[in-house]
Amino acid sequence: MTDNRATASQPTASQPAASLPTDPGPAASRPAAAAATAPPARTVPPGSSPWQLARRELRRRPTVRVSLCVVLLFVLMAVGAPWLGALGGWSPNEFDKSAIDPYLAGQPLGSFGGIGSAHWLGVEPVTGRDLFARVVAGAQVSLLIAFAATAIVVAVGTAAGIAAGYFGGRVDAVLSRLMDLTMSFPSLIFMIAMLSVAKDVNRIVLMTAVIGLFGWPGVARVVRGQTLSLKHREYVDAARVAGAGSWRILTRDVLPGVAGPVIAYTTLLIPGMISTEAALSYLGVGVRPPTPSWGQMIAESVAYYETDPVYFVIPSVFLFLAVLAFTLLGDALRDILDPRGGRT
Repeated sequence: MTDNRATASQPTASQPAASLPTDPGPAASRPAAAAATAPPARTVPPGSSPWQLARRELRRRPTVRVSLCVVLLFVLMAVGAPWLGALGGWSPNEFDKSAIDPYLAGQPLGSFGGIGSAHWLGVEPVTGRDLFARVVAGAQVSLLIAFAATAIVVAVGTAAGIAAGYFGGRVDAVLSRLMDLTMSFPSLIFMIAMLSVAKDVNRIVLMTAVIGLFGWPGVARVVRGQTLSLKHREYVDAARVAGAGSWRILTRDVLPGVAGPVIAYTTLLIPGMISTEAALSYLGVGVRPPTPSWGQMIAESVAYYETDPVYFVIPSVFLFLAVLAFTLLGDALRDILDPRGGRT
């Protein structure tokens, strides 16, 4: 007589496997727990363009949002400089002798360089000119020169880089040697010498042209490298086989492909242009008085940094914030629009 209890406890061949008791154990339960606690992955909407991805990425970074707000503030300050100066009640070159003490070598009356309801950022020693009006007007001059010089650099550099990379051969050799020659030239010494000997000319136009003359090879090299990698792509070969001319291929196929790195490089050029203009004005070969400039104001305030440190701090802080904001914004755009270039 057999033991039915023993045979009933053993699984038969016809018994489904699902009915077998299984012990998941701690190792099997870990993936489920990790999946339950893991944060949801960010999903990218299908069909998103690079610019939509860039805007989405920029909104995620708080430092970029702050720097973008500062950049927009400086741009609005430069555009509305005449109205802001009138809002403060003083023009950049208007003297206020009542705001300085003639018995103390023209030192500003009151604390912190004469800051008050009449002069929001104080006044200059000796002259009594309103610092708020001059800082705002200096922002207009500095950003105008920086933006205009950057536009020249980007236009010339992009055209030269695309031509060198697409046509190759002798065109590439000539343009590449011209880039090397321009980059090896002592640009700062030439700028100082040329601006020193030029007398009866528009200083803003001259500074824009001189700064733009030496800045284009960097953009040209970046664009040339991008063009070399784009001109053998399938869509470019297809356009060439379809009978499209060189101008159509360059403007419709190659130029959009290099737009991202160029925009990122452009944003990084602007703080360098602002610093260059300030340095030349500081050395006395840039913008001439009475036209205000941040670099010129810093140079004039050095003589008063012990007796009136506010006069030195205010234009320095504005210059620092402008350069820092453009630099942070440019770094973020480079990481998003040209990630490979950001790693090199």
